Amino acid sequence: MSRDLTDPFSPFTGRRCPEGADEGQRHDGQKVALPLTCLPASGVEPPVSTRPSDPRERGEESLPRAAAPLLGFARLLRRCGFAIAPQQISSFMQAITLLGPRSMADIREAALATLAPSPDRRDEFETHFRSYFYGNGAPAIEGESDEETRIKDDRGMREEENQTTRQEKGGELSSAIEQLSSRDFQLDSDSLAPFRRKLASALPARRSFRTIRTRSRGTLDLRRSLSEIVSADGDIPSPLLRRRQTIPRKLLLLIDVSGSMKLHTADYLRLAHAAVQGAGRAEVFTFGTRLTRITSALRIRDRGQALARAAAQVDDWDGGTRMGPTLLAFLSVPRFSAFARGAAVVILSDALERGDHAELETAMRRLSARAFRLSLATPLAGDPRFRPATAALRAVLPVLDDLFDGSSVKSLTDFILSLARPAPAAAAIWKGVS
Repeated sequence: MSRDLTDPFSPFTGRRCPEGADEGQRHDGQKVALPLTCLPASGVEPPVSTRPSDPRERGEESLPRAAAPLLGFARLLRRCGFAIAPQQISSFMQAITLLGPRSMADIREAALATLAPSPDRRDEFETHFRSYFYGNGAPAIEGESDEETRIKDDRGMREEENQTTRQEKGGELSSAIEQLSSRDFQLDSDSLAPFRRKLASALPARRSFRTIRTRSRGTLDLRRSLSEIVSADGDIPSPLLRRRQTIPRKLLLLIDVSGSMKLHTADYLRLAHAAVQGAGRAEVFTFGTRLTRITSALRIRDRGQALARAAAQVDDWDGGTRMGPTLLAFLSVPRFSAFARGAAVVILSDALERGDHAELETAMRRLSARAFRLSLATPLAGDPRFRPATAALRAVLPVLDDLFDGSSVKSLTDFILSLARPAPAAAAIWKGVS
């Protein structure tokens, strides 16, 4: 079969390998489409390869000529932050082999089906596709979109970025504009030592599926009881019992570090350090325009070192607020959302969401469905004239278990230590106040 050497996509037009070449498995007597690594059909037995056996040394020479731009497009997407596995790139190549392709639309459909860009980044994907294959559009720059929420896990490597600093007098304004800055925390006396000692026993508890031995008020431990009967030559000893273990629930703290919370951030971080030190299963995240997990930093016993490392990990101190998108980003990571399942979730924020609050309402409903108890601590509630009158607060109030004063460390510690005690829902309390 002859092929057009001027057509860059001629290796994908349904050609077959020479007779005798490995064509893979057969299905019902028919040949299947070939992988891209198949040699071109030439009718002549290929010579013995003298290239290096290491793929790193021979680069892309083993690929067909038309596969290079396709591989380059996949690499471009990975450089721009798209999560693409090597298996997806291989599937992308195989899909194009099966489709032909007859047009660029086939390549685009194959890329959408195999590389699977997320719906919120579909526009960015289209821009990259047009720019790479047609050359008629500027590629989107990572971080240029105001709608994208970045997630930083303290287990991974820190991304290197240029940081700009800004100065503010306080948290009087709430904004959605991202501003990157750093923070330093001053040391003071450890006034949270009593809170740290009481926290483990004060958290709400749940019954674990693991069991422990008990002398009374348990269920029969049949295996140990039978073993005792055998060892006693058939005598019937006292029955051995087991009961399900009671363990404290997880504590999840989500701390707003935007500019409108600047006056309270230091106190919240000191409280979070005491919570991680006092509770065995506590997780801490910060959010503003980005989401950052700082639990590992706060596990350092020395508070000064812990806060210094946490300050180095967070990039969006005193910046804008994107509460809804960052909470949705938290829920989109399975490992993070698992932290909220069955946990006591406390959000430390003024909940001053800019623009449409639909994302915030969706995120709070999903958090409420996962959490044992969902609480919002706002420093605005320290004012006796405070009422949940904003559209965002009115929307999320029905799903909140608690809406309380977060203006002081004492009010926060008193509330966290009372999480095990039942209380009326936030909507019922604030409906009476209003």
